Amino acid sequence: MCNMKKKILLVAAIGVALSLNAEFKAGFARVDITPPIGTELSGHPEKRVSDGIIDPLEVNAVAFSDGTNRAVVLSADVTNLRGYFKLYRENAAKAAGLPPEAVFIACTHTHTGPHIGLSHYGKTFDSFAKASTYELFVGERLKDAVKLSLSDLAPAKISIGRGEAKNISFIRRYRMKDGTCRTNPGRGNPDIVAPIGTPDETVQLVRIDREGRDSIAIVNFQCHPDTIVGLKIGADWPGVVRRTVERTLDGVKCIFVNGAQGDSNHVCVDLNRKDVPRGRDVVYIHMGRVVAGAVIGIWDACEPVPAGKVGFGVTLQEVKTNRPAPEEIPEAQRIIDLIKAGKQSEVPGKGMQRITNMAAATRKINLKDGPNYFKFPLSAVTVGKSLAFVGFPGEPFTAYGTTLKEKSPFTMTIPACIVNGNFGYLPTDAALGEEGYETQGSLFVQGLEEAIVNGHLEQLRSLFAPF
Repeated sequence: MCNMKKKILLVAAIGVALSLNAEFKAGFARVDITPPIGTELSGHPEKRVSDGIIDPLEVNAVAFSDGTNRAVVLSADVTNLRGYFKLYRENAAKAAGLPPEAVFIACTHTHTGPHIGLSHYGKTFDSFAKASTYELFVGERLKDAVKLSLSDLAPAKISIGRGEAKNISFIRRYRMKDGTCRTNPGRGNPDIVAPIGTPDETVQLVRIDREGRDSIAIVNFQCHPDTIVGLKIGADWPGVVRRTVERTLDGVKCIFVNGAQGDSNHVCVDLNRKDVPRGRDVVYIHMGRVVAGAVIGIWDACEPVPAGKVGFGVTLQEVKTNRPAPEEIPEAQRIIDLIKAGKQSEVPGKGMQRITNMAAATRKINLKDGPNYFKFPLSAVTVGKSLAFVGFPGEPFTAYGTTLKEKSPFTMTIPACIVNGNFGYLPTDAALGEEGYETQGSLFVQGLEEAIVNGHLEQLRSLFAPF
């Protein structure tokens, strides 16, 4: 392993129920977190101020209980929660009488949601002293979602199914004719040789049927939600997934969990493809319908699996950062000064290369004084031997998700991006040796993939072992 500490530093509060015969229950909650028009949108380097609302932003939550242990998985329609993740989680857990490790907050990563918790990657705020009114509101709504989902607990049974959503997600890193790697090199670019990797087109579904209550559909797919044109607030295609499933399946509530999406998006560079919509204003609707169609198609074919004990845990993994050399600092600072002055057009490069240079400069300035390592929270919530939610505190490349789904001891493992923290892009070790937007801006060096995957697998084995 290159410059990477192999061992897990701490495993915190792994909850295991004491009784094998306790009744399994599940609960659901949904709260609105739509910000006011005029809120600045996140997800792009340039400033974007919202001028309307396409659809509401939500926090959806599913609570699990085995009669002894309880845990809540939440999915929020925001790009990330950055510096407030820890405070939000701790406050929500305290309000509901849960350990903080039992609260699993994931982000759908919609790029038409608000800025929240702006800070350097890895920095955690220790108070809400500088929080905006909206940031405080989001914290209260997260507490509400946790408490409401727990109050909705009802006896439940679990079934699982897998389908496919074809031709809507594409690897966005490409090998070029000159041997280099480029992110989003442009539709129809004649210098493209091939994508570097394969998209994961698997749709995972957890069907939870409850006594006297609506059923719950937990949907897992992986792709960037960055398709909406314009300046309107919206949940992007994950919102379409939820609405389409609920309109089609009577008595069902749907929560969407975005997976390992760091190197994939909706852009098909092949102009000859006839199976991909080209109108930007319909892409998010098409994508949501394709994923929802897969869910609807497998809903009645889901196979029952045993529930059992509820487990949860947070593992802190130490990972080495990609600090700049001293001679790199002056040019990086010059680029940051241009960005702050609103002169992005003067940053070297064109198109995606300019954005890559901006990301690299940001990484260098953020890390010029350290730290040399980050302690990286790896989160998990499990149900019996059947179901595991695996949370990455950042945007993992596709291979992270496919590897963990293959090697996990649980019957179904659901990878989730931007959970309980956000350290930016999490490239594979192979990608960290190459160019590209995600890698040049990444905070980490080679060895990251091995540390994260091994850390998660050890965590999952420890949660699986009591059974």
